[in-house]
Amino acid sequence: MNIRVLRLLKNVTSLELEQKKTHHFCEDMPSKAINSKLSTEVDTRVLNNFFFRNRDIYISKHNRFADYPMHTHTFLEMNYMLQGTATEIVEGEKIVLHSGDLLLLDVGSKHAIQALDEEDILINILFREQTISVNLLSDLRRNNSVLYDFLISHAVGKKAIHADFLLFPKKRGSEIKETIEHIIDEYFLKRDFSNSVIKSYLSILLTQLVREYPLEKNDQISKSQKLATEILKIISQKFRTITLKKVAKQYNYNENYLSNLFKEEVGKTFSEILTQERLIQAHSMITNTIIPITAIMERVGISNKTFFYNKYKEFYHSTPGEDRK
Repeated sequence: MNIRVLRLLKNVTSLELEQKKTHHFCEDMPSKAINSKLSTEVDTRVLNNFFFRNRDIYISKHNRFADYPMHTHTFLEMNYMLQGTATEIVEGEKIVLHSGDLLLLDVGSKHAIQALDEEDILINILFREQTISVNLLSDLRRNNSVLYDFLISHAVGKKAIHADFLLFPKKRGSEIKETIEHIIDEYFLKRDFSNSVIKSYLSILLTQLVREYPLEKNDQISKSQKLATEILKIISQKFRTITLKKVAKQYNYNENYLSNLFKEEVGKTFSEILTQERLIQAHSMITNTIIPITAIMERVGISNKTFFYNKYKEFYHSTPGEDRK
């Protein structure tokens, strides 16, 4: 790991210094990051998508020396124990993290973190379901894993039964540690194209988690599940020009029948998933290039400007112009 980044993470911040003196939690979030209405309703702080303006992944060091109160969020979160130990309470269950352990928290899972000591470094990695590509999911599907079910419920709306968290204990000789440290270095060194590099590393990390933590195979994949997964991959590869009619012709299916089958398996219509993939591709170009937004629309296969802006705002909770700043 980069020595400058490690030194930065070990430094005691002014907020941590205050918590060290009082042993009481000091607010570390701007008011815009907290959904005050939902927080009042559930008596738990609800963190929103404030963190993702102009970035796809947000990383921070967890503040030490005071208990962190119960909270939840509208995004996915990884807690990685860089060094030391941490005790978390997730949906009433006590979890102790040791150096090298990784905890993946679901959207909406309630959790609190007990006070960390000075030698404890806990890294928070936040990302939204929009960051997960259907191409990656189709690869993970081959492993028929719990992690796939966990992620696909957010990425494409499929209703899956899974826990509120997944715990990945440290393994000797694992590549995961190196990948996470690359992600942390890229984020804090703020080098050119770091957002794109971090997204690529996240895909690698998720794939490594499936490979290094194999689970028992579920029931045999049905024909309709296999077909839906193949269509998801086609959408991710040919999003600019693909249509339901072309796919139905390719597989020699009635268009209405295929549409119903796809929605039954995925949870969203073909059109909804296609628009989602186009928005993800557009977002990547908006945040990583200077290509005019009208040209980006053409590149992803959307011609209606009003439709594009409305769907983009609905999906990312920001406008293309805001994300480009």
